[in-house]
Amino acid sequence: MQQQKVLIQAERLQESLEKFSTFGRTPANGVTRLSLSKEDIAARDYFVACCKEIGMEVKFDDMANIYAVMPGTENKPPVVMGSHLDTVKKGGRFDGVLGVAAALEVARTLHDTHIKPKAPFMIVNFTNEEGARFEPAMMCSGVISGKFDQSVMLKSRDEDGISFGEALAASGYAGDAKNRLKEASAFLEMHIEQGPVLESEGKQIGVVEGVVGMVNYEIEVTGESDHAGTTPMGMRKDALFTAADIISILRKQLNQLDPALVYTMGRMNVYPNIHTVIPNKAVFTLEARHQDPEVVAQVVEAIKTLPQEMSGCTISSKKLWSRETVVFDKSIVSQIEKSAQSLGLSSKKMYSGAGHDAQFMASYLPTAMLFVPSINGKSHCEEERTTYEDCACGVNVALDTVLALLEKV
Repeated sequence: MQQQKVLIQAERLQESLEKFSTFGRTPANGVTRLSLSKEDIAARDYFVACCKEIGMEVKFDDMANIYAVMPGTENKPPVVMGSHLDTVKKGGRFDGVLGVAAALEVARTLHDTHIKPKAPFMIVNFTNEEGARFEPAMMCSGVISGKFDQSVMLKSRDEDGISFGEALAASGYAGDAKNRLKEASAFLEMHIEQGPVLESEGKQIGVVEGVVGMVNYEIEVTGESDHAGTTPMGMRKDALFTAADIISILRKQLNQLDPALVYTMGRMNVYPNIHTVIPNKAVFTLEARHQDPEVVAQVVEAIKTLPQEMSGCTISSKKLWSRETVVFDKSIVSQIEKSAQSLGLSSKKMYSGAGHDAQFMASYLPTAMLFVPSINGKSHCEEERTTYEDCACGVNVALDTVLALLEKV
């Protein structure tokens, strides 16, 4: 006879998510909770109070990452679960915070059921994952994983000129570097999908195998400015028209590559940006994402083989940044899939197109992620929604996974 599964309290999870959504709620029922803002501090205070209420020990590191620990019966590396509380401007109520609320609900369930795991269970809230106030994104998981230079990150400034270091000092959450997450038997991050795949395929759980690699280039077209009313069309060196032609060329080439490739030309600046002046410069970005580095390399080749001159304009490109595909720990991925199956939930193995703290954690800890569906694929907007039923299903999978991981330690 199969042993009865331990399950979370779905109503309590919903109440937690609704409480978190009050910190920075917007008139359109979204959330603006920028890192280390007063709204973020309020959410942090609530989170810390919830953890202390069930006897967890709470510490902060020197980048304001929060760690709440439920002790184990043995001195072993912890099983860690978490995500982030900060949001983008006019963001949603689930992005990031669901992963923290999920970990809190797992801890509460362990506490309620008097389960005494061998290894400690830890919750982590990473600071400034979104990068919406201080660039770059995933700043503080990046510092503790050695991806970013802390001294450089402390100098990052928001639009009001406040540095991250200044906001950190004023937050009340500046701790000690010795508290940084250094070792764990496993790190698990639960997140909304932020895309339409799970919903469109009718799957309840996304078993995330990794995070896709990506590359970001800036392409600059330089022409000549002249009067918009007196210069014949055949005598113009219009940078914007030429940029439009280049975009058309790139789209045709990239559309012939792997259908799983996604690419975006999300930023364009035109100079001098006056309606009576022919543009003398147009600069746009091309970002592309795919799990296979060979496909990403084909995108780069398409950029590098662009003509250097067209329609009297010169064309140049430069790489702004890139990231390699991150592959998650196969044993944890397998356990997530097994846990979903054991709970009778449908699942799909997939890669994340978005970046997450887990991709940095994976560089030195056994790591994996699980997704729950996003309604209409909406995220980073006030319309972002995931049903509370889907949230509960995901947290039950996370709980079952954590219990299995704690048992293996």
